[in-house]
Amino acid sequence: MFNEENTVEQMVLETLCGDMTSNMIAEELAIYGGEIKGWRFVSAEELPRQHSDVLVESMVRDALIRLNPEIKAQPDRVDEVLYRLRTIPLSVQSEGLVRANELFAEWLRGEKSMPFGERGEHTPVRLIDFENLSNNDYVVTNQWVYPVKEGGRRFDIIMLVNGIPLVVGEAKTPVRPAVTWVDGASDIHNGYEQSVPQMFVPNVLSFATEGKCYRYGSVRMPIDIWGPWHEGENKAEGTLVDVQRSIRSMLRPHVVLDNLQNFTLFATDKKHRRIKIICRYQQYEGANLMVARVVKGYPKKGLIWHFQGSGKSLLMVFAAQKLRMHRKLGNPTVMIVVDRIDLDTQITATFNAADIPNMVGAATRQELQSLLAADTRKIIITTIHKFGEADGRLNERSNIIVMVDEAHRTQEGDLGRKMRDALPNAFLFGLTGTPINKRDRNTFWAFGADEDEQGYMSRYSFQDSIRDKATLPLHFEAVDVKLRINKDAIDEAYSQMTDELSELDRDDLAKRAAKMAVLIKAPARVNAICQHIVKHFQEKVEPNGFKAQVVTFDRECCVLYKKVMDELVGPEASAIVMHTQGGKSDEYAEWKLAKDEEEKLLDRFRDPIDPLKFLIVTSKLLTGFDAPILQVMYLDKPMKDHNLLQAICRTNRVYPGKTHGLIVDYLGIFDDVATALDFDEKAVQKVITNLDDLKKELPGVVARCLAFFPGVDRTVGGYEGLIAAQDCLPDNETRDKFAAEYSVLSRLWEALSPDPCLGPYKKDYKWLTQVYESVKPPSGNGKLLWYALGAKTIELVHENVHLETVRDDLDTLVMDAEVLEGLLDAKDPDKKSREIEIKLIARLRKHKNNRKFVALGERLEKLKERHEQGLLHSLDFLKELLTLAKEVVQAEKQVDPVDEQAKAKAALTELFAEMKNGKTPMVVERIVTDIDEIVRLVRFPGWQNTKAGEREVQKVLRKVIYVKYQVKDQDLFDKAFGYIRQYY
Repeated sequence: MFNEENTVEQMVLETLCGDMTSNMIAEELAIYGGEIKGWRFVSAEELPRQHSDVLVESMVRDALIRLNPEIKAQPDRVDEVLYRLRTIPLSVQSEGLVRANELFAEWLRGEKSMPFGERGEHTPVRLIDFENLSNNDYVVTNQWVYPVKEGGRRFDIIMLVNGIPLVVGEAKTPVRPAVTWVDGASDIHNGYEQSVPQMFVPNVLSFATEGKCYRYGSVRMPIDIWGPWHEGENKAEGTLVDVQRSIRSMLRPHVVLDNLQNFTLFATDKKHRRIKIICRYQQYEGANLMVARVVKGYPKKGLIWHFQGSGKSLLMVFAAQKLRMHRKLGNPTVMIVVDRIDLDTQITATFNAADIPNMVGAATRQELQSLLAADTRKIIITTIHKFGEADGRLNERSNIIVMVDEAHRTQEGDLGRKMRDALPNAFLFGLTGTPINKRDRNTFWAFGADEDEQGYMSRYSFQDSIRDKATLPLHFEAVDVKLRINKDAIDEAYSQMTDELSELDRDDLAKRAAKMAVLIKAPARVNAICQHIVKHFQEKVEPNGFKAQVVTFDRECCVLYKKVMDELVGPEASAIVMHTQGGKSDEYAEWKLAKDEEEKLLDRFRDPIDPLKFLIVTSKLLTGFDAPILQVMYLDKPMKDHNLLQAICRTNRVYPGKTHGLIVDYLGIFDDVATALDFDEKAVQKVITNLDDLKKELPGVVARCLAFFPGVDRTVGGYEGLIAAQDCLPDNETRDKFAAEYSVLSRLWEALSPDPCLGPYKKDYKWLTQVYESVKPPSGNGKLLWYALGAKTIELVHENVHLETVRDDLDTLVMDAEVLEGLLDAKDPDKKSREIEIKLIARLRKHKNNRKFVALGERLEKLKERHEQGLLHSLDFLKELLTLAKEVVQAEKQVDPVDEQAKAKAALTELFAEMKNGKTPMVVERIVTDIDEIVRLVRFPGWQNTKAGEREVQKVLRKVIYVKYQVKDQDLFDKAFGYIRQYY
């Protein structure tokens, strides 16, 4: 028999302990000194540690003495360091896991010092030798138990450097299609990090695999953004060999330590919480390729094409960080050159949020010139146009490294040549998010190295980013022809639109393309478009909690659309963001926003609770603007190529519950995707799917799901109907196949809803959803296939109150001996078993977060499996089920109602205490008591299963959190509502 221990876990251990250096490239070997030790296996029981220790202290002690001459001279100093290290895991409850992890990382990176010098001066303390990696001790172990031998948590794989656990791995069974890496990641993120956070205080990264896919993340990183790790061109997934390749690449000692030292950031998010960011593989590859070229000294340039939304700003941060720290580069100057000031904010914000030291901005040509003349050794951020104004040479040093963002734009006035003249010996790297046409000679001249075959030194395509779930697919929807404009007028406008135009020349362009402007601004058309936008948004986008951008022809259009939309949805719902001079002569001066006002406005847009739903723009916020909550772009402006691709990619950022970005096209720009996106890269034209194509797929997908249930009468309700459906899914394999087909259907449904084309399939879809929910494993296993339903699906299921209730007489069954005898003599024990099984699952679900009931759920699954495999006869299965039913009823009796109520308040108290920060100094006890009292008043038995009940509870919760206590935090609201659903 195959299981996780003898297959996946064993494979991971053997791969780690094999020769990890075999696929290292020569440059790496040169950088790391040629000899690198690999991991050695030591069983957990042989490691000299107490179960309650996070560190293997004797190994840490040896390393401290080995790596620090001051400690070697006086070994008792070890105790002072160990004392400091031990306090950090203890502080995890008060500091929070991310902050504790950050404090430990400072020690790991050698940033901490102690007064061990001759006259008491501080000297750095080294826990790890980053200079000579063979000085470290690399150990891998399995089945590590913490914090106590009996009943402690058991970790599948732990990787230690010098006795410090830096990597945690979770292996899952490869033989059950529904159990995947997601279950392993969930064990780590929702289980261990919550119950034993101390184990993750020194953590660099965690990984999970079921032998088909490998994914990794850092502490408190949501599972949906855990990423894959690839190297080179082979990015296949699905087999043990693929997972081995990822492990051999990412978990080599020097890569783990490189990630710790150069590719990890701690930043502050918009809600003032600390978050930890770890690089994705394309950022690691791109940054290291740049570093390798700089260390080697040639070629002195290179072009990186990583698709929009795949993290170029962070790639620059990682590269800048590593270049500045690199011991072979002698303190270089790193320049980040951006396209224009509004792009500047995203990159500067990324650098600032990550607290990168030694960073300066050069906002004027004089500042840039004086910084370079003074030979400043820092990270300098400036715009490309400052070079256009510079004459002659600014600095001839060769250890200046320049990274140019959106490099394809440097053809403006031949700025690339000016930059090369100003810094003749600098390294010049261009980064772009859109592919570069071969016609665009300037970009290749400035950045493309002859050594790079396709002109790029690193490439991460749209297909790569979608496969890795770094970005989402894009769909477009063409709109009713009545709103369209004749094609000639559009072509006329296109021919006038060139990249050379400055922002404020765009209005002048509108005058030249007067024919088009008159047509676009006809009051009847503007009214019709705004009405379409509002109706579409309220039906398709708002129910899921997303927001929208409206892209208009010019500044006058922004104002016209705003006026009509104000009448339709009120002035609070939309805002204009556009370039304005703000002087007396500027007719748009009233729309001018200072930089900080604009930032506040954009933060309001990113806030799910804020009533601001639409941003109306014409050219601003079409590049570099990052708001993952933005799902739909209403496009009413002729655009092409780079400009168009950059604009529509505002909608492709990953966000909880979002399956795709959507473009609603009012001009027919996408009638021919190939002309709209005229690149040599044909792949880019496949980026965009017409929703009409998805509509054509629907009948086939529904049919594939229904094919699992031949001859089942779908009009029969209650037990009979459910049992008939479940009989068609007799074993795990079939259930998993059905779940996989259903997940395709439900994503399609969410993308199309509420389109009238769904009408004929509504009944079938609802029935399939109910069957899907009824066969979900009660213990919650198989999180990839058995995921949560989307908002529109839930709405459909709740329309008629809820699932047809199944009479629940489990208590009677369990108590009454006569009934039991009757059952065991029954002619059809199978049918009886199914009934009891359905009742049991319903009971277990009620307590899905109680560990005791999860364990009972797992027992039920194992029982079913044995029965399905023929190891348990029908009558024995029924007997075992009845025993289990007794235990469930017994366990429910032990769940004291008073205890449950106390648990409810305790859970809410914990939530509010955890979310409390300087900005919300709320009185936790008072807010929890208010919520508790009000919710108990309005709820009724089974309220969670009705639309009205949910609405009522959400309404009172809003009154307490938003109105009474003025806490505007959607995340907090959602979590509080989740707890109330569970506990009340």
